[in-house]
Amino acid sequence: MKKIMGLLLLTGIVFLSACGQQTESAAGDDGKINVVATTTMIKDLVEQVGGEQVAVTGLMGPGVDPHTYKPSATEVNTIGEADMIAYNGLHLEAQFTDVFEQSAQRGIPTMVIGDAIAEDDLIQVEEGADSTVDPHIWFSVENWKQATDYVADHLAEQDPKHAEAFEDNAVAYKQELDELQTYITERIEEIPEQSRYLVTAHDAFSYFGEAFDFEVVGLQGINTQTEAGTGDISSLADFIVEKAIRSVFVESSVSSRNMDALMEAVNSRGQELQNAGELFSDALGDEAQNAETYIKMYRSNIDTIIEGLN
Repeated sequence: MKKIMGLLLLTGIVFLSACGQQTESAAGDDGKINVVATTTMIKDLVEQVGGEQVAVTGLMGPGVDPHTYKPSATEVNTIGEADMIAYNGLHLEAQFTDVFEQSAQRGIPTMVIGDAIAEDDLIQVEEGADSTVDPHIWFSVENWKQATDYVADHLAEQDPKHAEAFEDNAVAYKQELDELQTYITERIEEIPEQSRYLVTAHDAFSYFGEAFDFEVVGLQGINTQTEAGTGDISSLADFIVEKAIRSVFVESSVSSRNMDALMEAVNSRGQELQNAGELFSDALGDEAQNAETYIKMYRSNIDTIIEGLN
């Protein structure tokens, strides 16, 4: 009986010890937090802040439109096996709603990057009779700094032992974001204020426009699921002629079909309009494009914009 009681006591101690370790850190067997991220921007952000303490699986690749992306059965399983989920929110990943609800019911911790942004820093958009929030929050560098702190705090909750490392990574990354902001500001000075019009395939750049004093006009609304009609094309063509705009930009994650129609409409009105280059909007690029990180993507965009408008 004494041997049996001793064995039971030892088993209890081991069990309680294991429970204590599980409470202390939610990291996986390899010591890393297994994070599943939806967009390429969020994957990069979590990797920048998490460093060696995270293993991030990205669901969407370069050039993928998150507005219309629908997860496969395999990806749903991947989400269900994650230690944490990171997604943009603000209805960007519209096809993921049920998946996120199921994950919440299972108690999987989530990082909703849109929740990191102060309400006053979110752009409200009127679409018909409805008002919604513009989900393209990453085009404000200041927003992305808020998101950086948010990710650091949430990773620290999951893995308190490495909280200091997450904080250090966040501080270092925000310094890089400050340098990026300076670069953008200096390059924009090359464009006269009266020429600062950015015409794109869909309205993804309003945060950029608000931060850097550009008038941004998207052929489609903030959601690429809303198709532009002939009336939209004709109206924007008239605006372009009126403002003597000479350059427009296509996007890596949006079909160029509507922009081709827009250029034809403007040219038919006797004004030359050119495709001045491709911008990364709802997804990063790849290494061959030198746009595989948020900072590289933004630098590439601003270089394309300035050279195109010049």
